[in-house]
Amino acid sequence: MQMLMPEPQIFVERTLAIIKPDVAHKEEEIEDIILRSGFMILQKRKLQLSPEQCSNFYADQYGKMFFPNLTAYMSSGPIVAMALARYRAVSYWRELLGPSNSTSAKRTHPHSLRAIYGTDDLRNGLHGSRSISTAEREIRFMFPEVIMEPIPTGQRARDYLNLYVKPTLLAGLTALCKEKPADPMVCTVNQCCAVCFLIHLLCVRKVPAYRKATLLCWFSYLLMS
Repeated sequence: MQMLMPEPQIFVERTLAIIKPDVAHKEEEIEDIILRSGFMILQKRKLQLSPEQCSNFYADQYGKMFFPNLTAYMSSGPIVAMALARYRAVSYWRELLGPSNSTSAKRTHPHSLRAIYGTDDLRNGLHGSRSISTAEREIRFMFPEVIMEPIPTGQRARDYLNLYVKPTLLAGLTALCKEKPADPMVCTVNQCCAVCFLIHLLCVRKVPAYRKATLLCWFSYLLMS
């Protein structure tokens, strides 16, 4: 009896990451870790929240003992907010962060970001959204000017890949196979970077139809240059 394996699910999520005030100076170092972990940074801004804005952002924590200290801490200096995207972004970012209490994280998850950059339960270095719905709300809070287009999932994602991505990649890879460069190593690296860039861009962002022609022209230019 033949066993049927379930089709792999294409599921790209967004989550909000915040570098908190006491480690904002480590921005470039943390950003490098984020990118090397497979995330794309969709939006980024450095800002300083007022105590009132912090109260609104952490409204679900209102009434808890630590709430006044939390809002005072988060408004004490600049923060770096980033909207991140990748497969299972919410759970994977929280896994990278480790336990919320940095003291515990240093003991149980010594390689986690909060163990490395945090000091205690309050000053734990970084923030991560708890769920997909929380992430959407928090991203809108930090980036109110950004239009949040829904990322295709499941069958919609497969249809999008089949309709727009695969034909473009097939044409690009076919062109690469026909190339006979004078310096194979240099040319191959440059062209592979172009292919990887196109895959990355089209997979994590929904490109409007009116931009596709421009994008394809740009990709053709990268392949030929």
